[in-house]
Amino acid sequence: MPDANQAVLDFLLTRRSRPAKTLVAPVPGRAALRVLLTAAARSPDHGKLEPWRFLVLEKAALARLAGLAEARGAALGKSEGEIAKQRAQFADADLAVAVVEAPKPSDKIPAIEQTYSAGAVCLALLNAALAAGWGANWLTGWAVHDRAFAETGLGLSAGERVAGLIHIGTETAAPPERPRPDIDAITRWVSE
Repeated sequence: MPDANQAVLDFLLTRRSRPAKTLVAPVPGRAALRVLLTAAARSPDHGKLEPWRFLVLEKAALARLAGLAEARGAALGKSEGEIAKQRAQFADADLAVAVVEAPKPSDKIPAIEQTYSAGAVCLALLNAALAAGWGANWLTGWAVHDRAFAETGLGLSAGERVAGLIHIGTETAAPPERPRPDIDAITRWVSE
């Protein structure tokens, strides 16, 4: 039997994202955030391509993006509710890290594996923030999938896209536990 790191296993068995709207300042400073980014960058990365990068969105950038989300929502014909929800995701935040999927040309590593790697980075950053005692949540939304918003607001190139916005801050309320998957219902043991 291998030596278990029971504290880490217990954390993973009980981890719970915190709703982004409940996160407030203070947020991790640059040194503390650098540790979380370093942990996230240790995610599986077939071929060592680093098919992702980070955009740390601080308060002023988030305010700018809130205005852009409102303008793009109107231009796209989004409902007032859709616009307000997306605007609030930026306007009400104090810190978010955009994990940008930045695929690299490769004859060996399929594009889908690079996408999976970017998703793994999102989860690793979320878990690192939670393990460090911060509240955190992984969101996206229609704005980051809109090319004009992504290119104008975030400076993404044509081949890049946002895998996730990881909101990090001080939690004001712990959410209740929610139903979890029935492992027996979703697991099939294959012995031969």
